[in-house]
Amino acid sequence: MAEGEMNGGSAAAVAERLDQPAERSPSGLGAGLLFILSVACGVSVATIYFPQAITLLIASDLSVSADAAALVVTTAQLGYALGLLLLVPLGDRLPHRPLVATLLTLTAAALLIASQAQTLPVLAVARMATGITTVVPQILLPMAAGLMPPARRGAVTGTLLSGLLAGILLARTFGGFLGEHLGWRGPYFVAAAALFAFAVLLGLVLPRTAPTSSQRYPSLVAAAFILFRNEPELRRSCLYQALMFGGFTAAWTSLALLLGGTLYHLGGQAVGLIALVGAASVFCTPIVGRLIDRKGPDVVSPLAFFTGIAAAIVLLGGGLGGITGLLALTAGMLLLDIAVQSGQTANQARVFAIRPDARSRLNTAYMTCVFLGGSAGSWIGVKIYSHWGWPGVCALIAAAATIALARHAVKIYR
Repeated sequence: MAEGEMNGGSAAAVAERLDQPAERSPSGLGAGLLFILSVACGVSVATIYFPQAITLLIASDLSVSADAAALVVTTAQLGYALGLLLLVPLGDRLPHRPLVATLLTLTAAALLIASQAQTLPVLAVARMATGITTVVPQILLPMAAGLMPPARRGAVTGTLLSGLLAGILLARTFGGFLGEHLGWRGPYFVAAAALFAFAVLLGLVLPRTAPTSSQRYPSLVAAAFILFRNEPELRRSCLYQALMFGGFTAAWTSLALLLGGTLYHLGGQAVGLIALVGAASVFCTPIVGRLIDRKGPDVVSPLAFFTGIAAAIVLLGGGLGGITGLLALTAGMLLLDIAVQSGQTANQARVFAIRPDARSRLNTAYMTCVFLGGSAGSWIGVKIYSHWGWPGVCALIAAAATIALARHAVKIYR
């Protein structure tokens, strides 16, 4: 049986088991609302990443090692993976407006609790809670895709992902700047206030949507596993981005340790400045989205992998120190940001096309795998840095992209 027939057959089988309704006719979203949604994605996801720029400040204030403080990032990413698995499926079951507003409010409350932590374990638990509830971008993305005609879904996905990655990158600028001036607790207070504001805003402006599923909650969660088992394109996309995002988180988590170490003696603001330059990569995402609309995601994926390998090579120059090393780090992180963002746009476009009526559950399976990869990359990156230094981290990035490229070659040429 041909692969296309297998995919169609598995989708039909899952559809029969899940008893899903047909996709509703898309009505579209205006440019103003798309901008708001893009910014909301960035502000929400930023809560996971700004601690990467204040790792050393947290370590100093709580009297723990830098390696231990870096685990705060890992716990947030693990929480995010749990939230993707347990909460994102509700995007197919509940109206989006009250769901999104509630999750943003809970995230803001968890950030306030984290800001008062006096010990690392308390901070880590609060950060995990924050990660669980800050999954709003992964609810907004399939919602927006479902409201747009098929010919524009790649571009719209790219637009929202631009905001998402801008939040990931600028979070480090935000965290580094405020951390240096207000202490490590300052960014938590400001982020909580911003999320409270967006909870109110999105509670007013989000379109009213009807659920696409009437399944009970346990069935919704189980659906992600069923879809992962039955959809080869979903599994392939999960592997691609888990590898690339693992290298990405390894690089950013280790970068704070490199810049704060004996080679550079720089603080969180240096991480923030590099992230600020890297934020320029968001401008490539709408372009990538339009390319996907014309040529398909399999044209973009190998370009992302080659860019990731090139980024690892350039990042090796960061071990030189001085101005040369800083320039290499800045250029290499920019390339890595472009690679990861392009790959994410291609993979989510591929995933959203599999089952239009189950986009949130597909996104649950996909993003859970991605952030498990990111959590593993963050943890492994710190371990590799402590044993083999920055060159070891660069080798990890290159290896991850090479494995993804090899899997893509098997798909294309078999």
